[in-house]
Amino acid sequence: MQFSNAAQREKSIVALSSVGAAIGLTTLKIVVALLTGSLGILAEATHSGLDLVAALLTFLAVRVADRPADATHNYGHSKVENLSAFLEAALLLLTAVWVIYEAIRRLLYHEGHVDASIWAFIVMFISIGVDVTRSRVLLRVARRLGSQALEADALHFSTDIWSSAVVIGGLVVVWLVQSFHLPAWLGQADAVAALGVSAIVIWVSLRLARETIDALIDRSPGRLAEQLSDCIAHVEDVSEVRRVRMRRAGNKFFADVIIAAPRTLTFEQTHSLTERVEKAVMEATRTISPQGDVDIVVHVEPTASSQETLTDQIYYLAESQGIHAHDIHVREVNGRLEADFDLEVQEDMALNEAHAVATRLEQTILQNNPRVGRVTTHLEAPNSTIVRRQDVTKQYADMANNICRIADTIAGIGSAHDVHLYRSRTSRVTAGRQNSNKEPALDLVLHTIFDARAPLSKVHVWAEEIKRELRRAYPNLDSVIIHTEPPEA
Repeated sequence: MQFSNAAQREKSIVALSSVGAAIGLTTLKIVVALLTGSLGILAEATHSGLDLVAALLTFLAVRVADRPADATHNYGHSKVENLSAFLEAALLLLTAVWVIYEAIRRLLYHEGHVDASIWAFIVMFISIGVDVTRSRVLLRVARRLGSQALEADALHFSTDIWSSAVVIGGLVVVWLVQSFHLPAWLGQADAVAALGVSAIVIWVSLRLARETIDALIDRSPGRLAEQLSDCIAHVEDVSEVRRVRMRRAGNKFFADVIIAAPRTLTFEQTHSLTERVEKAVMEATRTISPQGDVDIVVHVEPTASSQETLTDQIYYLAESQGIHAHDIHVREVNGRLEADFDLEVQEDMALNEAHAVATRLEQTILQNNPRVGRVTTHLEAPNSTIVRRQDVTKQYADMANNICRIADTIAGIGSAHDVHLYRSRTSRVTAGRQNSNKEPALDLVLHTIFDARAPLSKVHVWAEEIKRELRRAYPNLDSVIIHTEPPEA
C-alpha cells in the first residue's frame, strides 16, 4: 500500500519540524559553549549539529522514499531511508571520535577553562525539554506510518536526553569545585561528561549502523521468515512450504514464497490459494510492523497429495499430456486396481497416433500408482462442430407426451417436464411419419425431478435407466440429455 498524500505530508512536516528544532538547539549550544568554555556543551553542540544534518537527511529521505516505483526503480525508493540512517550513523561516529580526542587532551594537558554559569544549565534544560517533545512526536508518527528514517531521528533525540543529563551532571561537579574549592582534579568532570556523551553516541551509532546495514544488504528481518513459514503451513491446500525469503527496504517488506499444492487444483483454485497465502503473510508481517507495506510473490509447485484418488490422478495425468479423460471407472480385483475410461483426442488424429497417445498415458498411470494393475482406454473424438437444428417439439407432441410418461414410470408421476425435440434443418420428413423406420434422427433434452436427498450416484443410475427405455421405444433418438434436478422449494 502506498501512503496517502495526507500521510506523506505529515511525514514531511514532522521531519521538517525536527530540522527546525535541531537548528535552534545547535545554535543555542554553540553560543553557550563558547561563552562558558564547556567541552561537554560543545560536544552536545556538535552532537546537535550532526542531528541537524541527520534531520535534513531524514527530511529528504522521507520525501524520496514515498515516491512510487518507476521504470528505473522497480521496487520503489524505500531504501533511501536506510541509506539516510546509515549516513547518520557514520556522522555520529566521526563526531564521537573527535569529542573523545578533545576530552583526552583536556584530561591529560588540563587545557581550557569551564564556566559553570546559569546559562550553561539553562541551555541544557531547554535542550532536554525540546528533545523530549520532539522524540515523542517523531516516534508516534514513525510507528503509525512505519517510517524507519523518522524512527532513527526519534532515537537521536531520545539519546540527546540522556547525553544532556550527563553534561548537566558534569557542570554540577564543576560548579561545586569552583564554589567550594574542592580538589582541582574534580574540575575535569566536564571532560569526563564529554566522554560519557561520546560513549552514548557510539553505542547508538553502532546500533543504528547495524540495522541500516542489515537492510542495505537484504538481511532477513529477524525470525519473521520462520513465523511466516509456520503461518503459511496452516493455510488450507498448502502441502508444503518450500521456501520463504524476505528483505526490508524502509517501511516496506518484500517476500517471495514457494509452496507445494495438490496438482489436481484448477487454475482458479490455485489463484485463490495464492491470495490466501498472501493474506496470511500480510497478517503475520503486520504483527511485527503494523503499518509496514508488504509486497508478496507466491510461486506454487504442483505435487501429489495424500488425499489424491486414482480418479484424480487419471484426470491430472491426462490433462498434463494435453488430453481429456472422462467417464472413469475404477474397480478392485484381487487387491489390484483396474481403471477404464474414455479418452478424448483430436478428431483429425490418425488411429495409430491416437493409440500411441493412449498407450503413453496408460504407462504413465501404471508408473505413478503401483497399485494399478490394468488400464483400458476408449478413444473418442470430441465433436466441436456447432450443428444447426430446429425445435420440432410441437410437431411431435404425442412423442413428447409419451417420453414424459416413460420417464415418470421410473422417476415418479409428474417428474418429467420441459421436453424439447430437435431435428436437422435439412430434414423434410413430417411428423405424421414419426413411427416409420425412416424417421430422421432427433435430439432430446428432458428435465426430470428426483428426491432432493437422493445420492447423486443413485440419481445417475435412474437417469441412465430412463435413457435406455427411451432409446428402446424410439430408436431414432440421437443424443439424449436428461437434466436432473430437485423439487423447487
